[in-house]
Amino acid sequence: MRAVLTWRDKAEQCIYDLAFKPDGTQLILAAGNRLLVYDTSDGTLIQPLKGHKDTVYCVAYAKDGKRFASGSADKSVIIWTAKLEGILKYTHNDSIQCVSYNPVTHQLASCSSSDFGLWSPEQKSVSKHKSSSKITCCSWTNDGQYLALGMFNGIISIRNKNGEEKVKIERPGGALSPVWSICWNPSRDEHNDILAVADWGQKLSFYQLSGKQVGKDRSLNFDPCCISYFTKGEYILLGGSDKQVSLFTKDGVRLGTIGDQNSWVWTCKVKPDSNYVVIGCQDGTISFYQLIFSTVHGLYKDRYAYRDSMTDVIVQHLITEQKVRIKCKELVKKIAIYKNRLAIQLPERILIYELYSDDSSDMHYRVKEKIVKKFECNLLVVCSDHIILCQEKRLQCLSFGGVKEREWQMESLIRYIKVIGGPPGREGLLVGLKNGQILKIFVDNLFAIVLLKQATAVRCLDMSASRNKLAVVDENDTCLVYDIHTKELLFQEPNANSVAWNTQCEDMLCFSGGGYLNIKASNFPVHQQKLQGFVVGYNGSKIFCLHVFSMSAVEVPQSAPMYQYLDRKMYKEAYQIACLGVTDADWRELAMEALEGLEFETAKKAFTRVQDLRYLELINSIEERKKRGETNNELFLADVFAYQGKFHEAAKLYKRSGHENLALDMYTDLRMFEYAKDFLGSGDPKETKMLITKQADWARNINEPKAAVEMYLSAGEHIKAIEISGDRGWVDMLIDIARKLDKAEREPLLLCAHYFKKLDNPGYAAETYLKIGDLKSLVQLHVETQRWDEAFALGEKHPEFKDDVYVPYAQWLAENDRFEEAQKAFHKAGRQSEAVRVLEQLTHNAVVESRFNDAAYYYWMLSMQCLDIAQADQGQKEEMLVKFHHFQHLAELYHVYHSIQRYTELVPLCYRCSTNNPLLNNLGNVCINCRQPFVFSASSYEVLHLVEFYLEDGITDEEAVALIDLEAPRLTKKERKWQEITNPSSQTLRLDETVDHIEEDDPFTAKLSFEQGGSEFVPVVVNRAVLRSMSRRDVLIKRWPKPLRWQYFRSLLPDASITMCPSCFQMFHSEDYELLVLQHNCCPYCRRRIDEASQ
Repeated sequence: MRAVLTWRDKAEQCIYDLAFKPDGTQLILAAGNRLLVYDTSDGTLIQPLKGHKDTVYCVAYAKDGKRFASGSADKSVIIWTAKLEGILKYTHNDSIQCVSYNPVTHQLASCSSSDFGLWSPEQKSVSKHKSSSKITCCSWTNDGQYLALGMFNGIISIRNKNGEEKVKIERPGGALSPVWSICWNPSRDEHNDILAVADWGQKLSFYQLSGKQVGKDRSLNFDPCCISYFTKGEYILLGGSDKQVSLFTKDGVRLGTIGDQNSWVWTCKVKPDSNYVVIGCQDGTISFYQLIFSTVHGLYKDRYAYRDSMTDVIVQHLITEQKVRIKCKELVKKIAIYKNRLAIQLPERILIYELYSDDSSDMHYRVKEKIVKKFECNLLVVCSDHIILCQEKRLQCLSFGGVKEREWQMESLIRYIKVIGGPPGREGLLVGLKNGQILKIFVDNLFAIVLLKQATAVRCLDMSASRNKLAVVDENDTCLVYDIHTKELLFQEPNANSVAWNTQCEDMLCFSGGGYLNIKASNFPVHQQKLQGFVVGYNGSKIFCLHVFSMSAVEVPQSAPMYQYLDRKMYKEAYQIACLGVTDADWRELAMEALEGLEFETAKKAFTRVQDLRYLELINSIEERKKRGETNNELFLADVFAYQGKFHEAAKLYKRSGHENLALDMYTDLRMFEYAKDFLGSGDPKETKMLITKQADWARNINEPKAAVEMYLSAGEHIKAIEISGDRGWVDMLIDIARKLDKAEREPLLLCAHYFKKLDNPGYAAETYLKIGDLKSLVQLHVETQRWDEAFALGEKHPEFKDDVYVPYAQWLAENDRFEEAQKAFHKAGRQSEAVRVLEQLTHNAVVESRFNDAAYYYWMLSMQCLDIAQADQGQKEEMLVKFHHFQHLAELYHVYHSIQRYTELVPLCYRCSTNNPLLNNLGNVCINCRQPFVFSASSYEVLHLVEFYLEDGITDEEAVALIDLEAPRLTKKERKWQEITNPSSQTLRLDETVDHIEEDDPFTAKLSFEQGGSEFVPVVVNRAVLRSMSRRDVLIKRWPKPLRWQYFRSLLPDASITMCPSCFQMFHSEDYELLVLQHNCCPYCRRRIDEASQ
């Protein structure tokens, strides 16, 4: 156990008491007439609390963390909140000596020199009780039922929650031994409540709730001022006049010192649920320590001994998981274990234990010898008759009687020592030094043997079972393996912190490091798996791993190293590895590999493991033949291959060994007649004839078509097998044949597809066509079965089949009165004339039946067809463009005619010159004043506030869009509070009126002017400067496909929104468009669905 100082501070006054907040984040100290609040993480003083007028003697925190209390020489108790605010104060008649909160009910006990009080938040007043003597200390039991009071006259009074005395403990020292500190053990594992009592008679005692003393008084040799338990009750802290804090077990065994101080220690406590300790001293020093409990343990093969609760030793059998506890009642400093011996070093002696019997599972130890002498050593090793003490560079060998028999002085610090066995009294030790030297020492020999010297310091060592190889882990985390006899470095592996050889297999070792377990067999590559901790032993398939403070046996399958040996055809070594522990599948693989390698002894053992009688019979027959003098290994291997189903390999070996007849017998027994023919080739005609006769007889006798199919298949006569299966409607058999056939076998696969179609299984037919890559047949199949989605997908991937898909599809649609879809299908297939003819017929029917809205839609589609043809065929470009404009015009007419009867008044206003036009206009749909063509809404046929403009020569569409997108800022509205208008006949004043005003310097406004009274239309032509001045939201663009030019429109009322369909480029008031789209889910003109991507 080590105590590491975390932080220290110095107050100006004596620290009489302290308390931790239950979550451990804050520390409250009583220093002078103030309370000091510290942050426990770094020792920062958070805040001093003032409230008392005299020295504060005591402080306590409630278990729920909501409040704490302090008591002072000013006779008052103050209750504080967790926010460090005083909320209540009450007084006693004398100075307050101690305070304590009930851990369950949070009732506060406050004790003075003459009485004690009990208070809880729900009480209006403090319940006080007189005391016959000065109360020095108090403590509640875990369940909060009883309060123990320690008196200056040496008496301990145990009271219930109401303050009534239930037990009175009178101690032998009486008034000469004032009880100065008491504390109940907080452990919930104890059967009885145990009270620890420290008095100024320099004694430590323990009592049960009944008042019965537990054990004897323990002498302290100093005046104790404070006693407290660790959170789980396993250790006790004691401090006082010896100017230090001592650590004791819960039974009162002193374990060590936690920090020497310069003055009396008045208080010490443990941070909740941790190993941190805080100490408060007479001179105002506050010290915060971390206790580090080191692991004290020893291991030999499958026995692991380790320290528990600092004074006990637990011996664990790693295989049987049995445990035995040895109570030493003193601090255990070192542990060593070897075979049937166990050595435990205590502060003043060494105990040597032995097992009762030689039984490997016996766990009963008894004391064999005691060496009553104090030793200082770094490492302890026990042998059959000796103990070895390691002190820095020196090794001492002592007999069990404590007599020093031998001593070895090393060149450097000893870093590792291990017993490697040997006869009793002559055991060998493996020693690793800091300078890289590795030695072997025999306990009966004064001279150490240097095994080898390496450049880096030794961290861990182990020797193989045969003593031929040495594994070393050095300070660079490298595992190095040496040949002991030649001193040669065999191999090295990185990332190792510990290493162990397998005690049952010479060539296997494992090492751990970096969160991985590494297993290495011979010179094969390392096999890795995740594992936390240190490898300390390797026995068979079990690896012993130490993680933190617990030792566990990990079962590791040895499959990986076994396969490494099999790859090298090292069957006997692979069998040895398998015996350590592998799966049944691994045993079977080993058996097969050994059998093929003609290692019959190993194969026999392996097949016995998996209980495979069939192969054991084969091995037995081969062994019998070998006894009779047969030596032809190729013949034996041919039999093995035949058993394994490797018939062709078997036939080749039969032929090579001169036993062709055995190959023929094998093929005919298996009814593999065609293979038998191939095997014969152009051999003896008699043999061929006999083979054909056997085949004919078997076929005649069997008279089963399924068997015939299988026979044809085995003979490679796939077409005959397919014909039989197809004629009998065996679809499953056909599927199996088609999937097994190679795609190069086109003819049988096509026959399979034919039968699939015939048997109404188009899915399998499609699979077969795909396999041979016959896409044309696949397309025909989809068309015949009207699986149009699959046909379209194929048509998209392979455009050459478009005609084969869309023409039949269009014909099918037309046959089913789905003419619009048929027209689209003709169009997709590139059959423009058929597509136009269908559309013309649809349009004619719509006009005849007075469906003018449909007629408009069909005329629009016709115009777009003409535009597509103009793009694709330069020869028809002019003609098609004329038709495009004609059909567009007709579409608009019919659309207007469909809608116009719903409106009673249409007075067109020209937005270029602001002229109201008559309803009937001889000039057509243009302004009578400026000749500007009107732009109508395609739903209401009102004139839209748009003016078409044209680009100046040399400006491309792309450049125009880029210039408009620049969005040059300009003021479009000017607001006036009043406006004066003067003319020759009147003067007018308008108040609070907002006037929309397009700035006079707007370039586009200037372009709207025209010559009054002219009969020719003057278009608005804009240059780059005008385009740059426009706002993108005020411009609408009809982006016609080539060869048409784009059309540009400028909105003169930007606040009135206009929407343009991206498909037909018709304009609408946005509100009308949104309403119609909500009603029909498509454009009201071209019927483009709103969820379609923009074309």
